[in-house]
Amino acid sequence: MRALRIVAIIAVILGAIFVAADRIAVGYAEDEVAKKVQASEGLAEKPDVSIKGFPFLTQIAGGELDEVEIGIGGYEASNGGDKVLIDELNAQATGVTLSDNFSSATAARATGSARIAYAELLKAAKVEPAKLGLGATAKVVGLSDGGNGKIKVRVEISGGGAKKQIDVLSSAHVEGGDTIKVDADSIPKKLDLGVLAIPLPERVIREITDFEQKVQGLPTGIKLDKVEAVEEGVAISGTALNVNLAG
Repeated sequence: MRALRIVAIIAVILGAIFVAADRIAVGYAEDEVAKKVQASEGLAEKPDVSIKGFPFLTQIAGGELDEVEIGIGGYEASNGGDKVLIDELNAQATGVTLSDNFSSATAARATGSARIAYAELLKAAKVEPAKLGLGATAKVVGLSDGGNGKIKVRVEISGGGAKKQIDVLSSAHVEGGDTIKVDADSIPKKLDLGVLAIPLPERVIREITDFEQKVQGLPTGIKLDKVEAVEEGVAISGTALNVNLAG
């Protein structure tokens, strides 16, 4: 019995040493991955990197990681010209195969989620006011959460020395894997300003309420597949397959 106790104690000690070594190794690997992502993406700060699965050392020995999560507080994507600021970008890579002495890595699948604030999305809307006739004009002055997955587009209409704001509920969808399109569900026919009854031609109003925002250059080549209006902005998500993580 004494011998068994000794064996058990030794096993516990060896297990603790292995766990400690494993956690040290994964911590080092996460830091190195964070440095590489920061350099490759031109980030001001290192992202949060978490390598999932235990034990880590046996994953390395087998040449494949179960899952790698990357969290970036703020990220600048491209809209084809200018930059689009994206908040709280999180990416998950699964089935990560290591090769060439760990100098390259390929993920079977990568998914990502993030958020674009309404103030940032508003930059894609038309700046110039739309001319309605009778000397009246209309322009978009704000975006916000409209509830039930809708975006509230606030339009200010001016005419005859008076101003009035109306809210138009709009839907957002993804087109082409890199473009968010915002389209008004319906347009009021007219607006009474008191001094004027202003007709609201749908075609003219849609020139300012309907717009699109390109989102290109996301990490790991993720393409958009879903967009949804939430309280703080629009939540976006996307996927990519057979992703080279080395570049």
